[in-house]
Amino acid sequence: LDLAQRQNDNFLTLAAMNKVADVIGVNPMRVYEVATFYTMFNREKVGKYFIQLCGTTPCQACGAGEIKETIQKHLGLGPGEEHTKDGLFTLREVECLGACVNAPMVQLNDDFYEQLTPETTVELLEACKAGKPPALTKWGSLPMNGQLSCEGPLGKTTLFEEPPGPGAHMRPDSELTPDTKKEGYISPRQLKEHMYY
Repeated sequence: LDLAQRQNDNFLTLAAMNKVADVIGVNPMRVYEVATFYTMFNREKVGKYFIQLCGTTPCQACGAGEIKETIQKHLGLGPGEEHTKDGLFTLREVECLGACVNAPMVQLNDDFYEQLTPETTVELLEACKAGKPPALTKWGSLPMNGQLSCEGPLGKTTLFEEPPGPGAHMRPDSELTPDTKKEGYISPRQLKEHMYY
């Protein structure tokens, strides 16, 4: 479904869903069920730049409401409107996108732009209008405050040592073997007999 959506200007037509059903050999209803359940699938046209604004608690606490107002004002979207008149942008508020540490953030098509301010949000929108969205970091996102990934302003502050190897903090197998001579020991066979298996 994702591939069909990408090949069809980021939305799924009924014909595309039917083709997916045919290719994978399932009843079309199974494909419709998946496409209607997951919000990652668009069953209506979206703009070239599909902005998904995270609206859950961490982002709201860090200013997502202000970011939403900035986007709406800058793009000329009224209350309840999702699409710009030129079809370039679609704005949709969505549930958690998993970048809470860098809130507030938006997903623009497949890319994450994080730690937004009203000013950096306008910069992002203007770059998109010019056809040049900012390049991402090697981690696949772009904190808009200049820091790298999700490190705080002090940089990396933890996890400096190498992680322990396999088996660290595990009991030896010898401790896992039951002591059949211990008082009260019940074998699996006795337990099954007692439970009438």
